[in-house]
Amino acid sequence: MDGKHRAAYTVIVLFGIVSLFGDVIYEGARSVSGPYLYILGAGALAVGVVAGLGEFLGYALRLASGYLADTTRHYWAITFIGYGMLAAVPLLALAGSWEAAALLLILERAGKGIRVPARDAILANATATVGRGWGFAVHEALDQIGAVIGPLIFTAIFLAQGDYRSGFALLAVPFVLMILALLFARRRAPEPVSLEDSGSDSRGTTLPGSLLPYAVFTALTMAGFAAFPVIAYHFAVTGTVSEAEIPLFYAVAMGVDAIAALAIGRAYDRFGLVTLLSVPLLAIGIPFLAFGTSYALALAAVLLWGAAMGAQETILRAAVADYTHISKRGTAYGIFNTIYGAAWFAGSVVIGWAYTVAVPLVVGFLVAMQVGALAAFAWMRRGFAAPAG
Repeated sequence: MDGKHRAAYTVIVLFGIVSLFGDVIYEGARSVSGPYLYILGAGALAVGVVAGLGEFLGYALRLASGYLADTTRHYWAITFIGYGMLAAVPLLALAGSWEAAALLLILERAGKGIRVPARDAILANATATVGRGWGFAVHEALDQIGAVIGPLIFTAIFLAQGDYRSGFALLAVPFVLMILALLFARRRAPEPVSLEDSGSDSRGTTLPGSLLPYAVFTALTMAGFAAFPVIAYHFAVTGTVSEAEIPLFYAVAMGVDAIAALAIGRAYDRFGLVTLLSVPLLAIGIPFLAFGTSYALALAAVLLWGAAMGAQETILRAAVADYTHISKRGTAYGIFNTIYGAAWFAGSVVIGWAYTVAVPLVVGFLVAMQVGALAAFAWMRRGFAAPAG
C-alpha cells in the first residue's frame, strides 16, 4: 500500500471516528430532547416547531454551505465550523429555560447542515484511491456504531445520575475526542484534493443538469421510504412490538445498517451504477412486512429497513462523487442532501396522512414511489456512463 492509499484510509477512518463521536453526542441528545424541553416548560407545539425548524435548517443550509465550500475551497474550515457547533449539546446542561435549550438544539442541527457537504467532498477525495463505495461504507459503518451506542450511553448516564443536565455535561468528553480526531484528519491531509487525481475525473459534467435524473431517482426512493418513527408508531399502536422492545429493534436496524453498508459499498466498486437498484429493491418490501401485525414480519421489516439505510448512506453518496466534477462536489452534495431530506420529509407527511385513512393506502403509496424510482433508474442509466472499474 503506497503513501497515498495509507493517507486516504487514515482520513476515512478518522472521519468515521469523528462521526462516531458526533453520533454519540447528537443521537444521545436527540433521544431526550423532547422530554428535556418539556421539563423546562415547553408545550407540545413548541417541541414540534423546534424539531421541525432544526431539521429544516439541517437540510436547507446544505445548499449554501456546499456552494460556499466550492467557491472558497475552504473545505476544512467549513467542516470544523459545522462540527464545532456540536458544542451546543453539552451547553444544554446550562440552559435555564426552554427557549435557551431550543436555540441550542437548533444550532446543533444547523451545524450539521453546514458541515455535511464540505465533509463529504473531502471524503470523496479520500475514497477515490480506495474505492468510493468501500470508502463511504467504512465511514458509514463507524458512524452507525455511534448511532447505536449514543442513546444507550446517555440512558446509562441518566440512570446513574438521575438528571438530564448531568448527561448533557458529560457529552463534553466525546466532543473533545471528536475535535481531536478531526484535527488529526486535517493534519494527515491538509490538501484533500491531493488524494485524488483530478485528471481522471472526466465523468463530471456541469451542474445542476448532470444531477437531474439522479435527483429524481433519489427523491422518489426517499419519498417511498418510511421513517423509523412511523414504523415504530404502527408497532406501538397495534401492539405488534412492545414499547420496551422498540428501541432494541432500532439498535438492531443500526447494526444491520453498518454491516450492509460494507457489503453494498464493496459491490458498488465492483459492479458500478447497477448497485443503486438495491436501494428501491430493498425498500419496496418493507411496507408489506412492517404494516401488519406479525412480530416475525416486523423484525424482518426492521432488518430490511437497516439494510436499505446502509445502501442509501453509502452508495447514494458515492455515486454523487463519481458523477460530478471534483470542482463542484460541495455544491453537488448540497443539492443532493437537500433533495434527500426534502423528499423524505414530504413522503413522511403523505404517509402520516395516509395512515389516518387506511393502512393499505400507506403500503400502496410506498410501493408506487419505489416503482417510480426503478423507472427513474432506467433514465439515469441512459444519462450516465458506468464508473470505470
